[in-house]
Amino acid sequence: MRPPVSSASASWSRKPWAPRPPRSSSIPKGAVMQVGIVGLGRIGAGMARRLARGGHEVVAWNRTAQIATDLAAEPENGGQVTAAASIENLVSGLAVPRSVLLSLPAGDATEGLIDQLAPLLAEGDVIVDTGNANFRDSARRATALAERGLGFLDMGVSGGIWGLQVGFCAMVGGDRAAFERLEPAIATLAPPDGYLYCGPAGAGHYVKMVHNGIEYGLMEAYGEGFDILHASDYELDLAAVARLWNHGSVIRSWLPELAGNAFEKEGNDLEGISGWVADSGEGRWTVADALEHDVPAP
Repeated sequence: MRPPVSSASASWSRKPWAPRPPRSSSIPKGAVMQVGIVGLGRIGAGMARRLARGGHEVVAWNRTAQIATDLAAEPENGGQVTAAASIENLVSGLAVPRSVLLSLPAGDATEGLIDQLAPLLAEGDVIVDTGNANFRDSARRATALAERGLGFLDMGVSGGIWGLQVGFCAMVGGDRAAFERLEPAIATLAPPDGYLYCGPAGAGHYVKMVHNGIEYGLMEAYGEGFDILHASDYELDLAAVARLWNHGSVIRSWLPELAGNAFEKEGNDLEGISGWVADSGEGRWTVADALEHDVPAP
């Protein structure tokens, strides 16, 4: 396997570790946990809400502070969310051993936040990266953080903006003991039978990478099929076809359901939807890894 690919400088890995004075733990025994969340975009906010509504205590920080404040004020969250004014405030608001989930774009944003967060944490604390990081970066980060006595889990999640309602499928890599400690929170985030400890550092993001490669291939196949139907001489209701295919056909899945919703809202031409999506990297990484392992994956 090639050496790890660094997305940014890992200067934090060389800083001397200086533990913060521990607070006595206020985490209730049993299935209820206290979790910090950094990044309250659509997915991060969904995870915060799902944890809070599942009975966990959430301390949340976002670069735009008002987003965290508004989240904490939502009555549906039952007062279980506390808005942190800063990263330092988030850390001081968590009892040891701390657990901090990151929901940030892969690359420099995640690297920079870990650079800022790691010196504030104490031995035994755990960072969980729920973004779409390259699995090699995740393995490198786990090694560097372990030198500080910090745990690291790479947790790829699928479910997107629907995760709050249906749950986030979670693919987890890293130290097994850290996974078991955070399992009550992970189980709350996931639907029934919807999470898996995949193996050591990097394994979770590796499984998520291949998941996304499969997803993109399926989306292209469905898109081409609907394009053929739309170009045909028949005046087909594509929303109805998509719904039909999800009742007993061998190509039924959540993707035709989403396509059906789009056709129903926008019509067969999908005029209100852009014909392109931004490249998030996982598709290219999947193809590159397939080539490295001599696996044909056109």
